[in-house]
Amino acid sequence: MTPSQPSLRGVNHITLVCADLNRSISFYTNALNATLRAKWTRGAYVEIGPLWLCLEQGHPTRRDDDSHVALDCAQEDFEALSAQISARALLWKDNTSEGASLYFLDPDGHKLELHVGSLETRLAEYFGRSDVTLY
Repeated sequence: MTPSQPSLRGVNHITLVCADLNRSISFYTNALNATLRAKWTRGAYVEIGPLWLCLEQGHPTRRDDDSHVALDCAQEDFEALSAQISARALLWKDNTSEGASLYFLDPDGHKLELHVGSLETRLAEYFGRSDVTLY
């Protein structure tokens, strides 16, 4: 019998550095409906569905690449959430991929995406393309 390979279970948490902790807490709880779970002098934990997000007081550095965190929502909630977020955030990119998406910035310029879809719907979009190998 061969022992099984150790495996990861998924994302444990994400930490984002923010210049103004109270401003970030307000954005995540009001624009994204996050639940504030804990707050201390230099940080906070908010919960968005199964995501545990740590907001850490500091000096954020902006990136010029496409790195971002995509947040999942149901198709029936996309329009209302998009309107809620668009009223409070700057948009940074237009959607050109499968599934409805809204690309927006948090108050510190962290790139976020509201997305409807899954890995399976994304892979289905690539099926039959000669430039993509599916496994």
